[in-house]
Amino acid sequence: MPSRLCLKNTLTDRKEIFKPREKDGPVKIFTCGPSIYSWPHIGNYRTFLFEDVLQRYLDYLGYPVQRLINFTDVEDKAVDEARRREVSLKELTEPVAERFFKECRLLRIALPESAVSRSSTSIDQAVHLIQRLLDKGIAYRHGKNIYYDPLKFKGFGKLYGLDMSRWPEKKVRFHKDTYPGHRWNLGDFVLWMGRKKNADSDIYWETELGKGRPSWNVQDPAMITKHLGYRIDISCGGIDNLYRHHDYNIAVIEGVSGKKFANYWLHGEHVLVDGLKMSKSRGNIVYVEDVLANGFAPRHLRFYLIYGHYRQKIDLNRDHLHLARGRIDTFCGLAAKIADEGRTAARSQESAPGLIRRLATGFEERMNDDLDVKGAFDSIYDTVEALAKMAASGKLSKKDRQEAARSLARIDGVLQVMK
Repeated sequence: MPSRLCLKNTLTDRKEIFKPREKDGPVKIFTCGPSIYSWPHIGNYRTFLFEDVLQRYLDYLGYPVQRLINFTDVEDKAVDEARRREVSLKELTEPVAERFFKECRLLRIALPESAVSRSSTSIDQAVHLIQRLLDKGIAYRHGKNIYYDPLKFKGFGKLYGLDMSRWPEKKVRFHKDTYPGHRWNLGDFVLWMGRKKNADSDIYWETELGKGRPSWNVQDPAMITKHLGYRIDISCGGIDNLYRHHDYNIAVIEGVSGKKFANYWLHGEHVLVDGLKMSKSRGNIVYVEDVLANGFAPRHLRFYLIYGHYRQKIDLNRDHLHLARGRIDTFCGLAAKIADEGRTAARSQESAPGLIRRLATGFEERMNDDLDVKGAFDSIYDTVEALAKMAASGKLSKKDRQEAARSLARIDGVLQVMK
């Protein structure tokens, strides 16, 4: 099994050779899923796609993978949106969940064989975590709510690199699930939202903590620890999660266990639209259906979103999509020439075996460098082009055609961009 896969670890800000926590156990990965109060957009899917490539490449290398992806279906935004539309939380979130499954199938995103976990089905574990934090004195009650005191957790903000010298001396509490923008809430964050009269009357649970619901800040830790345990190999998400969310996950899980939660942290960058960040105020949010309606196939969109390195911003526009479509369609045409046995030679040109071996070695060399999909694809593109010319001139044997096709099929098990 290759052992030289290197991943850029956000926690240490350097590339590190990947080493599983358990030699014979599965590689445990948590990948942040969507909040299903609104439709996922192209930027969300770029994150889901780099996570998909990660899982598929680990499979390619021979690692058994246990992956969790989740739905956030109970949070302030969902509650407010359901109230605004005068529908139940289920009526709001179910259509979004179904659309997500459909679009994942279109984009060939592999989801875990077991059901996608939902925050609403992990309430018991959230209550357990909060109770443990109360017992340890890390969390405390204030009115009907329960808050986490970051000053009671050594190393708070270590993933982001938060400067704790800025922490206010006066006690400050933040009682919402989420806050807009890329900012840090310098104060205590809410874990449990106690039920208030005439508010959220139909969205609460009766627990040993009282009536209420867990905040978003404890929902991911609840799902992670319920399904994967307190220690995993890799945690992934979009770059926005570096502001508060992932450090809150660390604080909750490590605050309970006292052990390191994840060894590697991977974060994907934004998709820009004509050079600008997507936002409702600009009216430039792009969805999967928008791209497909303009004549692009799902595999064209998948290729475009994985081709640029996941830690670098990419700019979505029609010209870039056309270039991506042309490149992958040309590549598929070249691969088809290799597979076509119409002009099979009895014996291949002398350089053929080396080129065929180069398909896998070139792919792995670049993928092992922090999932450099662009470098990997460009490497196999050049090799496929050379082999296609050889095949077209009748200088490639049936055996070598088949061997090249098998190698390409295995590679496409990761990329999922060929017809």
